[in-house]
Amino acid sequence: MTEPDTPSQAAVANELMRLARQIAHHNRLYHGEDAPEVSDAEYDALVRRNAELEAAFPHLVRADSPSRMVGHSADASPLQKVQHAVRMMSLDNAFADDEVEDFVVRVRRYLNLAADCDIAMTAEDKIDGLSCSLRYENGVLIRAATRGDGQVGEDVTANVAHIADIPQKLSGEVPAVFEVRGEVYMSKADFADLNARQEASGGKIFANPRNAAAGSLRQKDARVTAARPLRFFAHGWGAASAIPEETQFAMMQRLGAWGIPVSSLLVRCGNAAAMLQHYRSIEQARAELPYDIDGVVYKVDRLDWQGRLGFVAKAPRWALAHKFPAERAETTIEAIDIQVGRTGKLTPVGRLHPVTVGGVVVSNVTLHNRDEIARLGVRPGDRVVIQRAGDVIPQVVENLTRDAPRSAYVFPAHCPECRSEAVAEEGEVDVRCTGGLICPAQRTERLKHFVSRAALDIEGLGEKTIDEFFALGWLESPADIFRLKDRRSALLEREGWKDKSVDNLLAAIEAKRAPDAARLLFGLGIRHVGAVTARDLLKRLVTLPALRAAAQQAHDGDADALAELTGIDGIGPAVVEALGDFFHEPHNLAVWDDLLSQVSPPPYVIETKDSAVAGKTVVFTGKLETMSRDEAKTQAERLGAKAAGSVSAKTDLVVAGPGAGSKLKQAAALGIAVIDEAAWAEIVKSAG
Repeated sequence: MTEPDTPSQAAVANELMRLARQIAHHNRLYHGEDAPEVSDAEYDALVRRNAELEAAFPHLVRADSPSRMVGHSADASPLQKVQHAVRMMSLDNAFADDEVEDFVVRVRRYLNLAADCDIAMTAEDKIDGLSCSLRYENGVLIRAATRGDGQVGEDVTANVAHIADIPQKLSGEVPAVFEVRGEVYMSKADFADLNARQEASGGKIFANPRNAAAGSLRQKDARVTAARPLRFFAHGWGAASAIPEETQFAMMQRLGAWGIPVSSLLVRCGNAAAMLQHYRSIEQARAELPYDIDGVVYKVDRLDWQGRLGFVAKAPRWALAHKFPAERAETTIEAIDIQVGRTGKLTPVGRLHPVTVGGVVVSNVTLHNRDEIARLGVRPGDRVVIQRAGDVIPQVVENLTRDAPRSAYVFPAHCPECRSEAVAEEGEVDVRCTGGLICPAQRTERLKHFVSRAALDIEGLGEKTIDEFFALGWLESPADIFRLKDRRSALLEREGWKDKSVDNLLAAIEAKRAPDAARLLFGLGIRHVGAVTARDLLKRLVTLPALRAAAQQAHDGDADALAELTGIDGIGPAVVEALGDFFHEPHNLAVWDDLLSQVSPPPYVIETKDSAVAGKTVVFTGKLETMSRDEAKTQAERLGAKAAGSVSAKTDLVVAGPGAGSKLKQAAALGIAVIDEAAWAEIVKSAG
């Protein structure tokens, strides 16, 4: 018997890169947008695969490794940011009994305890909610924040004031500073009532209680949170001026005495057998609990031992989450519908004969993409096994009737919303609508992107205004924005609009009649064409008509046009293909021509100055405090420098702000000069 081939380091590095991107994508959807597209089980499988590869090839661990990340950055949130005094960590997961027993063995080994020494652990149900930190000073709540990326979260102080479970003042004698940490959640009954009200009023229908709780807590308007029935359970603490107890269990009881809700299922276990027994009892009672849970959390009880055990990259060594297995049931797929997301992704959804899985009635199941349908061989009429994994999105795990004599399902070649071509780029499984701005499913989100700060930056035309004007039929495409001047009288008749606000909005729009060409190109939301890519393209091609011509020629097979585009630094085949697809679609050309009938972007010419960095490559890293990253890169270009995204031997200068990490270490290793933001400002100021 021959041993299987060991994967090459290049193959492992490529897989780690793909995993980092996939996991970051799912983190953003789950933590940042409360809109997960995969189950917990699928996400956990990606994380486990990443951990296995990193353990086998530690020298290939990436700077952006998921094993070093917690949650998702709060940078894109409209809420104010909060720096956590003590980092909010995540937990390592276990899925089998032997993994729990191994955890106890690891703890015993790390503490150098005898093999027969029992280690007391607490065990409690793992609430499926949104992590939140409550900072009390002298017993008074002064700040509440979400976890964010573990270091920086969102300020939700005004919102938690409307959660009855969270006291504004603690009872009894408390430390001068104490941060309570726990989960904001919504009960199953309250979730059902909320969705019924949302449906009756035409509002958003939430997928599950966790999403409803997260969306309700992270509202910019606290009045929305006040109308939502949120609750709270504590599971620990962060920064504290004093810890009045010596064990986890006693501290949790102390939190309860202060008036903070803690789980009634929290117990102290003397050994691994007792931990697993409590896990079984909670698993059996799971369906009857008034709230969703997805596992049991174990923690070393003695706090001095917790201190000795410490932390790994993003999780404590003294805690473990024991996840529940997916719950399964059989049912029939009655139909397959195609949903179009805001980025144009076509997602197939199986409409099921309703079935109860883990106490929840399931009528829909995600089929993910075209390849997954082919792998499962599912068609309307098939009998399938579905699982509700992690209480998020049900999925099909087995097709029981795939051999039945029925025709295979044919995935649509055109968008069901706008009839534009639907294509999958080479190397990708997702099929996307090429309709872009003319697709009803994408249009409002694309319009919001078009007027956003990094694109045309039209002040006064925010998301709510876009939604209002779209509903009125005033905005169908970007060109319609510049026709709003003809609706001044009608706008003045709308509630909340007065002469001054209308005039300010119309003036802001008129000021963009000659927009920066790169910003306009970025604003169109063409796949793979970000702000930097748009600038790179126009630095070479100068005008938008020239860009369109080159993209169309390359799409038609013109080798010279293809070579010109791919010869631009930073432009690869994926960008060229996306541009070709965009300009190949007649609907997009109509939107493009209509827009250019309203605006006249001048040729894209960057006026460079003589400077100390002319001809050099500059990398910006860390948090920039006086300007955005895009602004800094634009400054570098105007100084005749090239702004790169990563540090290499070709880098001449690194500008580092607070929080700079791996790039700063790389610069030091390569002997590259490093300056701070103030020194960069002096270079900009002194440029000729």
